[in-house]
Amino acid sequence: MSAVVVVGAQWGDEGKGKVIDFLAEQADVVVRHQGGNNAGHTVVVNDQEFKLHLVPSGILYPDTVCVIANGVVIDPKVLLGELDYLTKRGVDVSRLKISSKAHLVMPYHAILDAVNEDRRGDQKIGTTLRGIGPAYMDKAARVGLRVGDLLHPEEFRDRLSRVLKEKNHLLSSAYGAEPFDFDEMYQSFLDYGRALAPYVADTSIIINQAIDRGERVLFEGAQGTMLDIDHGTYPFVTSSHPSAGGAAIGAGVGPTKIDRVYGVAKAYTTRVGDGPFPTELLDEVGHDIRERGHEYGTTTGRPRRVGWLDAVVLRHAVRINGLSGLAVTRLDVLDGIESLKIATAYEYQGERLEEFPDSAWAFRDATPVYETMPGWDESIGMVRRFEDLPENAQRYLRRIEDVVGVPVVLVSVGRERSHTIPLEELF
Repeated sequence: MSAVVVVGAQWGDEGKGKVIDFLAEQADVVVRHQGGNNAGHTVVVNDQEFKLHLVPSGILYPDTVCVIANGVVIDPKVLLGELDYLTKRGVDVSRLKISSKAHLVMPYHAILDAVNEDRRGDQKIGTTLRGIGPAYMDKAARVGLRVGDLLHPEEFRDRLSRVLKEKNHLLSSAYGAEPFDFDEMYQSFLDYGRALAPYVADTSIIINQAIDRGERVLFEGAQGTMLDIDHGTYPFVTSSHPSAGGAAIGAGVGPTKIDRVYGVAKAYTTRVGDGPFPTELLDEVGHDIRERGHEYGTTTGRPRRVGWLDAVVLRHAVRINGLSGLAVTRLDVLDGIESLKIATAYEYQGERLEEFPDSAWAFRDATPVYETMPGWDESIGMVRRFEDLPENAQRYLRRIEDVVGVPVVLVSVGRERSHTIPLEELF
């Protein structure tokens, strides 16, 4: 196989960064294909922690080409700060390629994000306020600015002038916000463009040529399937396609070139932000899992909501993404919990639902139907083979396979690269 997609199978924060980092050792190219700096992932290498938001985690391997593709929206100030952060920690970032077609997150996008969220009142979505949604709105409205525009100062001046005039009018007349100064914004973004110019390329060509040469290409999604704008828990979703189909469009490759899709899921469930969450735990068990798992957002620091594993959600992810297998992370967080629960179905208005409901109202009011399994007392952080896991941990994983319908292909039992148990060849 030369092209593999890794997606989140829940609401994001599943540990994709670690799984990508583990697979990136075998990859020639790692591609980030959607989202923006509203996502974050943490990778731990030799007790060193790296927090990344835009740069693919493959950058930590010295021979891997890393691509930020056209489907990503980029805040250039954030990206340049991340490159500086990596460089100061001894990471070579010269292998990074940035699509000229990737859209820019502008300063007015963050302001619009904040005022729109505030106006929603008790119907807040729980956005990160990074301007990602408004940037994708401008992309769809065909008024967005792109990375390639920064390399053409006169054309960029003309386009920014027209767009900023409209945005300033909106901000001042509708929201009473201070308008932005054109000259200051123009000069700042020209400076960003000069700094980013060495990395800018037609990344679709780079990716397709790598696949055609038989090189191993790894596609890295941000967020998770349940935040997909079409297939997630709308409207409590992101503004892009974190599902596997988004990789083809967001990277500029045909779907026939993708060989396999893996989903990443925690051994329990978390989500950040508002929206329905049937298996949410609001008791001491949920608090304990949050603290054990350090369940706080990489980007925002917000505490994540915690719940039991939801197999209905995972079956939905299997279907939407065409998953070949499941990587289960954070299994060690469940050490010492006497009994574990898996939601295998929902109950809604007296009806048993085996599949994820098509109605947002049904999902909001659904009650999980649980299956209870015994936990294990042993600490599993040092285990490196599946057969050495406690018997009840093995049973838990096998039951996940049964109720989800795809094999578990990898298990993570800690934060380090070495805390990973592959169950089959993944690349």
